[in-house]
Amino acid sequence: MTQNSSLRVPFDIVGFDLDGTLLDTSGDLAAAVNHALASVGRPLLTVEQVKPMIGGGARHMLAQGMTATGGCDDATLDRLHRLLLEYYETHIAVLTIPYPDALDVLDQLAAHGTRLAIVTNKLEGLARKVLEALDLTRRFDCIIGGDTMGPGNAKPSPKPIYEMIARCGGGTAAFVGDSMFDIRAGQAAGLPTVACSFGFMMQPVEELGADAIIHGYTELIPTLDRLAVVNG
Repeated sequence: MTQNSSLRVPFDIVGFDLDGTLLDTSGDLAAAVNHALASVGRPLLTVEQVKPMIGGGARHMLAQGMTATGGCDDATLDRLHRLLLEYYETHIAVLTIPYPDALDVLDQLAAHGTRLAIVTNKLEGLARKVLEALDLTRRFDCIIGGDTMGPGNAKPSPKPIYEMIARCGGGTAAFVGDSMFDIRAGQAAGLPTVACSFGFMMQPVEELGADAIIHGYTELIPTLDRLAVVNG
């Protein structure tokens, strides 16, 4: 993608979910789920089976994996959650890559003064670790994880979105994500929302109720421009 010197970015802040939005983390997350499943003799899941389980945090993802393979009690889930996190932390960026054109678009937004943020349901420490492994941390004005705001305050709560706006200095904002957690959080905070059709869909992207849908990152900036007109 070439730099567009006439680009007009209509929002002061653009926030992004991480898994399934900026980064395809499905391979590494599926490997972590399967590590936990294998430890208790459960059948392994394919990456495509794990993808719809991603978005609500690691424990939520694992709980769905356990349900799909026979279920478990809370004590077992807690133990396997710790095992999953230990494995994932040491295999966090083996297969993970940014989506096509994502980094070019981040560069264009930043070059025109837009402040960039991550708001994810991944634990903040793990979010920072994967971003650091891919040399992406420096691109973001703030990084908010699923545990940053305390228990019960991850997406779909609007609290991390409000915190994103505050940490980025205030102003107009939009939010980009791929799950119901993302879209509901953004809408609850009063932000225009963009859904990524290439993410880890729990349901058809049209059913998320986002203000706009993109099928690739080359569509993001024109979409933000249209949303600014509609919401202006």
